Amino acid sequence: MNILRIGFFVYEYPPAIVGGLGTYAENVTQQYIDLGHDVSVFTLNGGNLKTREIIKGVEVHRPLIADASNVFPFFVVDDLKKWGTNIKFFNDIFIYNILSATKFINGLIKKEKYHFDVVCVHDWLSSISGLIIKNETKIPVVFHTHSTEWGRSEGQGSEVVSHFEDAMAQNSDRIITVSFAMQQDLVRHGWASSKISTVWNGVDPERYDMAKCDPKDIAATREKYGVPKDWNMLLFVGRLSWVKGARNLLLAMPSVLKEFPNTKLVILGKGDEQDITETADRLNIKNNVACRFDFVPEPERIMHYAASDVCIFPSVYEPFGIVSLEAMAMEKPVVVGASGVVGFREQVLSSGPDQNGVHVNGGDPLDIAWGIKLTLRNPEKARNWGENGRKRVLEYFTWHKAADETLKIYESLI
Repeated sequence: MNILRIGFFVYEYPPAIVGGLGTYAENVTQQYIDLGHDVSVFTLNGGNLKTREIIKGVEVHRPLIADASNVFPFFVVDDLKKWGTNIKFFNDIFIYNILSATKFINGLIKKEKYHFDVVCVHDWLSSISGLIIKNETKIPVVFHTHSTEWGRSEGQGSEVVSHFEDAMAQNSDRIITVSFAMQQDLVRHGWASSKISTVWNGVDPERYDMAKCDPKDIAATREKYGVPKDWNMLLFVGRLSWVKGARNLLLAMPSVLKEFPNTKLVILGKGDEQDITETADRLNIKNNVACRFDFVPEPERIMHYAASDVCIFPSVYEPFGIVSLEAMAMEKPVVVGASGVVGFREQVLSSGPDQNGVHVNGGDPLDIAWGIKLTLRNPEKARNWGENGRKRVLEYFTWHKAADETLKIYESLI
């Protein structure tokens, strides 16, 4: 394979990681560098980060932005006016894209004489850059679609964001998405099937490894949440929004506790659903639920997986879902949403000799409860599912494999 210089446009990048997209960007760019390629990342600057630096071999650009949020309502469409205070978020995205694209074209290419082989833009958040680069250069542009506005919002989202997604899909040279479930959904919505490829995300099994976790640290994590040694610890990790299913998981807990009273659910994440504790209180299960409304740093997150007995991710819309891979790499049985546009069902086998978890309908609390109880009833079988999960990760879901498959697609465009 030729050595490629890749322009990489992504909303979040270390040290500013807020979710799965940032985790993907950090790991896949590192793989590109390790394989000998050159990567220039363009990402958002909250105001306190360097505008240009090298991080582990990756060249990172973060143009400083400014606040024009009180200007947009003068001329933007009504849809954008409905964003209210969220107009500041749109402002940041818009200016990040404009400054990044102009720095890429006028600074790196014209002034510093960089030669880029391919540009990749990730989700609508970087699509404006992609559209500008298509206007100004002949460099192949790949649109990585990790999720869509119609999926995130149940069809009630922003028309502006949807327009950006559609425009980028039409103007890109190639579309890469994260699961076959997502690929089918894009085609259903009219995107050209001939342009779309699927590449699964990955996880680092060297980092996510039970063998490297100190039993004392595991015990301390359980103790922190008041989980006795002989109790079951259930774990949910994810953004607190309707698509992730945390509320439905709470509604499932009374049924679980009826059969397994010595069980505690630990919820890690932050988001819009701030009534989680109130819901637990109303259900009379607050003593069996512990919440940490925060984006937990990776080393701590790994210890939470290690301390858990079962991991539950009952999403109703989840194009891929890296959290289940993290749990699988940590040899934990997983109960996952598998109805709708959900990539979990491609990761988790729910039957056969290689079974590593249970599929449920994330929209049905009773079905979620059934999956949890099925797992808790047979600890030995659940341990076997966990072992199978790690084997599956090692075979199909490493960052090296994800990077290698993506690079082959980039290479085909040159």
